[in-house]
Amino acid sequence: MRYIFVTGGVVSSLGKGLAAAALGTLLELRGLRVVFQKFDPYLNVDPGTMSPFQHGEVYVLNDGAETDLDLGHYERFTNCVLSRHNNLTSGQVYESVINRERRGDYLGKTVQVIPHVTDQIKARIRELSDESKYDVVITEVGGTTGDIEGLPFLEAIRQFILEVGPQNVVNIHVTLVPYIKAARELKTKPTQQSIAKLREIGLQPQVLMCRTEHALDVELRQKLSMFCNVAPEAVIEVRDVAHTIYEAPLMFHAEGLDALVCKLLGLQTPEPDLSNWRKFVERVVSPKKRVKIAVVGKYIDLQDAYKSIYESLTHAAASQDCGIDLKLIDAERLQDGVDGQLKDVAGVLIPGGFGDRGVEGKIKAARFARENKLPYLGLCLGMQVATIEFARNVCGIASANSAEFDQTSSDPVICLLDDQREVTNKGASMRLGTWPTKIQPGTLAEKIYGSDEVLERHRHRYEFNMKYREQMREKGFEISGTSPDGSLAELVELRDHPYFLACQYHPEFQSKPNKPHPLFKAFIQAALAHQG
Repeated sequence: MRYIFVTGGVVSSLGKGLAAAALGTLLELRGLRVVFQKFDPYLNVDPGTMSPFQHGEVYVLNDGAETDLDLGHYERFTNCVLSRHNNLTSGQVYESVINRERRGDYLGKTVQVIPHVTDQIKARIRELSDESKYDVVITEVGGTTGDIEGLPFLEAIRQFILEVGPQNVVNIHVTLVPYIKAARELKTKPTQQSIAKLREIGLQPQVLMCRTEHALDVELRQKLSMFCNVAPEAVIEVRDVAHTIYEAPLMFHAEGLDALVCKLLGLQTPEPDLSNWRKFVERVVSPKKRVKIAVVGKYIDLQDAYKSIYESLTHAAASQDCGIDLKLIDAERLQDGVDGQLKDVAGVLIPGGFGDRGVEGKIKAARFARENKLPYLGLCLGMQVATIEFARNVCGIASANSAEFDQTSSDPVICLLDDQREVTNKGASMRLGTWPTKIQPGTLAEKIYGSDEVLERHRHRYEFNMKYREQMREKGFEISGTSPDGSLAELVELRDHPYFLACQYHPEFQSKPNKPHPLFKAFIQAALAHQG
């Protein structure tokens, strides 16, 4: 078993998760079995209760774990299927240690960061490495070197390296080499300081990944090599990608990163076959056609809030040799009417979310798509607003609403799940994870999926109220996917519409570059047909 630890320094948001994912792509294409882990130093047990403005999207895994969005990068860039064991927060560590102390597991000892907290962290690494199905474990440490909350993780890594032997470990440090415009030069001092801080903790990186806006010349690489105590060939230039994040593996391979890591770990592997990856990137960068899609949401100002949705659209469009022009619309701007904002788009997507802010704007967007035969894809809340809109404006149920937005509604076409009524804790208490959906024969959904049952990931508290099923079905509102017992609506479509689908689950969590999700692929195909 070999181990790669990815840390970051100088500033946050340097792209450690993307770097780890891209390296995993290259190692996997060399025939290695790769698995990922993310350590997050915050005290939240998981990001499930955090605002997208704070943390970006919450990425849901098959087993229902609510995790950091970097796990989305890991699953998209490789064949990994991850679980709650692949994401560890300080909150989880301290919760576990305190629970053990309360049970008396420590036999009266004084409980301390070293060894009890660090032992817990090391145990999580070993959970993965004890499984013989992997060759390499890549562990990303969130935060920035020097942050007080990250120190237990770095100390645990120092101890772990001592235990497994340094020949089995590569430390990669992602750092910033800023360009000072007035001086017209790149500066290495921030990186030197970051490495010095890391060495104080007892870690010496063998690879430097330098985030930079300008090329690193030979002289600067030699300077970084000397002052940071790494080999010159281990100073890797990480420029901003020109078009798409999927260029990163190609860029890192050109820099020799994967060959260097294999050499440091003593792994004999063939050269990676990047032909399919290059073809995908070429379709993203130079598509033969383009299509404009509107995304109507409440977190539009933050790119990471709908990260998986944007990537899923990219995957689907590339499969059609098509580029995506996103029109991001704040739902609150549609409260008083669509006002022509959707006239120039070929499709409308409404993502998931919580709370009533912007809901009336989303309802108006769903109505515009329905009345103008515009391809529509609703995800989670996107299904619920489409249901409310149809109930109000087609079925004549004027007071139709969701119990989430109006608990006193006389017509709650969207209502709270029965098993959610007594829930008081917010964290990890929703309907979460992978559940089967039974697809109804003869529906558009069956044609798209080509199957009578699918597995999809969920994250929600509210459901379609089956009391209204027949009343809405008479008007053309079809429930084309249900739970196996038929009690829960999972997928809906409109009979008299070229493409109006909405699902209670989150298909964006299962899309990959060369394997787009069927709902997104069909949505793009419908948008292209509408565009003509």
